[in-house]
Amino acid sequence: MATKTLAVPKYDARRSSWLKQLRRKIWQHRIVYLLLLPGLLFFIVFKYGPLYYAQIAFKDFKPLLGVEGSAWIGTKNFEVFVNSFYFSQLLGNTIFISVLKLLFGIPPAIILALALSETRFMKLGRIVQTVSYLPHFLSWVVMFGILLAMLSPSQGLVNQGISAVGVSPISFLTNPDWFRVVIIGSDIWKDTGWGAIIYLAALLAIDPTLHEAAAIDGAGRWRRIWHISLPSIKDVIVLVTLLRLGNILDAGFNQIFVLYSLPVYSVGDVIDTWVYRQGILNFQFGLAAAVGIFKGVIGLLLIVFANRAAKRFAGSGIY
Repeated sequence: MATKTLAVPKYDARRSSWLKQLRRKIWQHRIVYLLLLPGLLFFIVFKYGPLYYAQIAFKDFKPLLGVEGSAWIGTKNFEVFVNSFYFSQLLGNTIFISVLKLLFGIPPAIILALALSETRFMKLGRIVQTVSYLPHFLSWVVMFGILLAMLSPSQGLVNQGISAVGVSPISFLTNPDWFRVVIIGSDIWKDTGWGAIIYLAALLAIDPTLHEAAAIDGAGRWRRIWHISLPSIKDVIVLVTLLRLGNILDAGFNQIFVLYSLPVYSVGDVIDTWVYRQGILNFQFGLAAAVGIFKGVIGLLLIVFANRAAKRFAGSGIY
């Protein structure tokens, strides 16, 4: 009777050597990995972990039944959102506000960074930089109080100045013609200083000998900015723009939720505020999850196409 021989797995010397090198490198740079660990845990717990519950977008989710016990309804939640009476208005408002924030938000940050890097008055530059990025740390609830004090029709500083020249007061926060202006303007005011830090860091990394050589050749300050400073931070501008394109359907929920009211729903109601009312207040959690997936897919497509366009026309992208 023939005896069976057990197959002994072959020893893979290459794999063993690779694993040893990997362990050695991880131990060698253990401090770096420990510093990286909190960020990784954040993304695992708050970003990747919740992806399991994204399946409720395809279910008639009932909290008492749980994720697995809820009935599968396919793409019905997506159809409810797309066929909603307000879908075109919501999508239009969201894209319009986001695009304007992108177009009018990035240039002021670049200009401020250039001004801070070119100033000869260092103390004044530090004061301006500090004052400009302080609003970023204020919540939109606090910002609403400031805007109300400035834009109130009865006692606001802006309307007092308007009334002084004989013009009727304007209700900026409840007038559909002015509400988007307030949204865009307050967003620029709040985040320009903080955004300028990124461009300022890129400007400070430019080799100073380039400016010195250009100055010796007779180039003025404006020419040095145009031919040295701006081309040197082009990659950073492209990166920031692409990353913001990925959130084009967000439009700033916190800001709009705090500032808007019923009279300006026609111009201020965006996808996130509608989801809050329908998905959270009306307990339609599956619908809210479906809209989140919809926004994520659109954002991903925008980043892919914008990255290709940036590589083709600007010569750089995020990957």
